[in-house]
Amino acid sequence: MYRKLKQALLETTANVLQTKYEVTGANIATELPPNIAMGEIATPVAFELAKRLRKAPKMIATELAAELNGIDGVATVEVAGAGYLNVKLDRAAITKRIAKGEHSDIGGEGLRLVEHTSINPNKAAHVGHLRNAILGDSFARLLRKDSYKSGYPTVVQNYIDNTGVQVADVVVGLLHLEGKSSADVDALIGDLVARGERVDYYLWDLYARVSQWYDSDADQKEARKKLRLDTLHHIEEGNNEIAKVADLVATAVLERHLETMERLSIEYDFLPRESEILHLHFWEAARQLMVERGVLYLETEGKNKGCWVMRRPGAEVVEGPDEDAKVIIRSNGTVTYVGKDIAYHLWKFGLLPGRDFGYKIFREYETHPCWISTMHGEEPHPNYGQAAAIYNVIDSRQNDPQANVVESLRALGYTEAAANYTHINYAMVALTPRCAIDLGYTLSDADKEKTHLEVSGRKGFGVKADDLLDRLIAAAKSEVDARHPEDPESQRQRSAEQIAVGALRYFMLKYTRNTIIAFDFRDALSFEGETGPYVQYSAVRAANILKKAGVTEQHAINDIADLDLAPYFEGEAGDSLWAMWLILSRVTTIVEQSIAAAEPAIVARFAFQLAQEFNNFYHRNHVLNETDPARKKLLLATAAVASRELTRVLGWLGIEVPLSM
Repeated sequence: MYRKLKQALLETTANVLQTKYEVTGANIATELPPNIAMGEIATPVAFELAKRLRKAPKMIATELAAELNGIDGVATVEVAGAGYLNVKLDRAAITKRIAKGEHSDIGGEGLRLVEHTSINPNKAAHVGHLRNAILGDSFARLLRKDSYKSGYPTVVQNYIDNTGVQVADVVVGLLHLEGKSSADVDALIGDLVARGERVDYYLWDLYARVSQWYDSDADQKEARKKLRLDTLHHIEEGNNEIAKVADLVATAVLERHLETMERLSIEYDFLPRESEILHLHFWEAARQLMVERGVLYLETEGKNKGCWVMRRPGAEVVEGPDEDAKVIIRSNGTVTYVGKDIAYHLWKFGLLPGRDFGYKIFREYETHPCWISTMHGEEPHPNYGQAAAIYNVIDSRQNDPQANVVESLRALGYTEAAANYTHINYAMVALTPRCAIDLGYTLSDADKEKTHLEVSGRKGFGVKADDLLDRLIAAAKSEVDARHPEDPESQRQRSAEQIAVGALRYFMLKYTRNTIIAFDFRDALSFEGETGPYVQYSAVRAANILKKAGVTEQHAINDIADLDLAPYFEGEAGDSLWAMWLILSRVTTIVEQSIAAAEPAIVARFAFQLAQEFNNFYHRNHVLNETDPARKKLLLATAAVASRELTRVLGWLGIEVPLSM
């Protein structure tokens, strides 16, 4: 609602400037006044116009104020200071419009493709992977159509690097450390599943063992390094026993990853695999295009002699070999990660001539299927490679490769695609020393003094995602059992799961993307402070007020439709009540800001502010004991809209509201 009113103000101001002063293109900035008594929207536009109109800002502001009064929803437009315009809204009228759910829409045409998670399918997901998945899932929720907004057509992809070196490492472990054949590996996976054991956990330990094995014997180091590379090449080639083992491993681990993510309400539309990018010859098509347009060239001198390279973003043209050029094809003919990624992103934008994946259904969710890439595929099938904009959730260590992909698009002449390519980067997730000790790790005195400890799957140090969820649920269950022993066991279990998931998701989202997170069980699960449980508790409290009053959310909202609310928004008490409604009006503004910045933390922090403001309202107003019938109806409507918007905002964060806490 706030965004809708601001848009109306900006449009009217622009029209007034054009008709009254013949001014177009003025920068009409707006801000929220520091004090609610000063109004809800302030603009310093008169200061910008002062030189152009050769008038004092205060005189311009006075003339504008007279023209702007009368906008629907605006009570007064006043001049403040040396020329500010303070806009005061009609609180009573706006409250009713907010209650009815009136707001400006968000959405548009053109497919938005969000890629996230992308865990190497060689071991269990760990806490660090969860930040990626939760960021991407929440951002996709903000983009998608739902009951509140038209949204954008949105597809969520999870890229599966099933031919990479990490998969090769566990294949080496299975074939050479454990002496298994492809039939043995198939049987092992079947046995683990039959016993209810997790394949990805088994491979977590094996991955750590094989990583140490490579360096454990100095005399064998080179031979083992060659074994690793040979295994990788066999996997990339396909159609051999080693590639068969890699496929068995990658598929089994992928199934486990999807199960883990589903516990967090994270789902996907498409799982493109690197094996298909290789075998369907995406790179050959991309290479031909890059060579034809002069983006890729063969280096004949210097350290990159014999390599096909491209210039880095912003690099100057130099005499002789460009030693800083990005290698795309090594001198031995192998394609680098960036080269394959360029081909993949050309496909995403529909710019790779004559190339597409085959598709088949890999998993059925309740509301939609999840497709996976294949060589041939099934009919009918979707076509996801026609994006108008793409968002890649990839950690900050990949900033340089991502920049090179964008530069390749720009150099190829696809400037619009390059402009619509967003790298949603983020910093790592670590553990606090306290959390590491809680997990059973023995720390040195030096480690105990650190602010955080880096997670390493290769070293076997970290917390597996499923273990983390299990521990969080167990801790939440103990709290729920103590608070609500009267609730049925199934309800208490469900509440514990919702609280645990809410705690984890909120902890991962409340920090801006480039902040290092030091995860801690106790901090995440706290019912006090900036946590998921605190926001959930506020939503539960709002719903409980309505329950105790014996009214539904919609009933409470309908009850204020014919009331004269103006007297209840006067004075200090009125300002306090209006503060609650004003923050409720800003939901669309927050979503718009979050999408523009590709920063879900904006929504997470707004959820906390909304919860804080509701708790302030709760403590200042004894809703159920209010003796003024009309005011009681207004207070109940306030609780109803707070419940509605808290639930909605939490939903975009992937967090549910329990029945009780």
